[in-house]
Amino acid sequence: MTGKIRVLLADDHAVLRAGLRLLINSQPDMVVMREASDGREAVVMAGDVQLDVAVVDLSMPAGGGVRAIEAIRTLRPDLRLLVLSMHNEAAYVRTALAAGANGYVAKVAADTELLAGIRAVHCGKTFIDPALAGAVVSQTFCPAAAAAPRLSERERQVLQFLSRGHTNQEIADRLFLSVKTAETYRARLGRKLGLKNRADFVRYGLESGMLTRAGTDLEGN
Repeated sequence: MTGKIRVLLADDHAVLRAGLRLLINSQPDMVVMREASDGREAVVMAGDVQLDVAVVDLSMPAGGGVRAIEAIRTLRPDLRLLVLSMHNEAAYVRTALAAGANGYVAKVAADTELLAGIRAVHCGKTFIDPALAGAVVSQTFCPAAAAAPRLSERERQVLQFLSRGHTNQEIADRLFLSVKTAETYRARLGRKLGLKNRADFVRYGLESGMLTRAGTDLEGN
């Protein structure tokens, strides 16, 4: 096993993990060392200093992939992070990279691009699935022209937490509000932005680029 790239697999679908494990372990230069079924487990297992690369899904229970990436980046700044996601929109790629990921591969291309991605990020490179790279660059230089509704500073803070999957109670605790006040902000944002449920808030946060690395503009307010 000496010299092999030691991998953590974090995905809530056991069947997919099993297939990825077989694929990775079939390579002469890499091996799966740990597996996690949700975001919380991924953070805990990432503490293993023997790991070289973590392959993380964005849509996991217990915090989700974005929050797991941010936590892992804080815990293990040396660990290389590669996102493997069902989402193939440029907004998700930008958000993952902003959270601290070193690369992004769409699950539809896992059999052809995952191995290349693992090797690339392990070598210190940034890897973006070739099928997505063009759209990421295009949207970076040609952002949507539509103007977003004007939000207050507090509304923006609440929206960012909602985009990260936080509950009303978590938002209230972090922003020193009552739960009722947090609920009021959420309802107001829903009316302003035309958002109805948590998935809508997450999608809006991703597409608008509001999610920022490690929540540095959220803490301490």
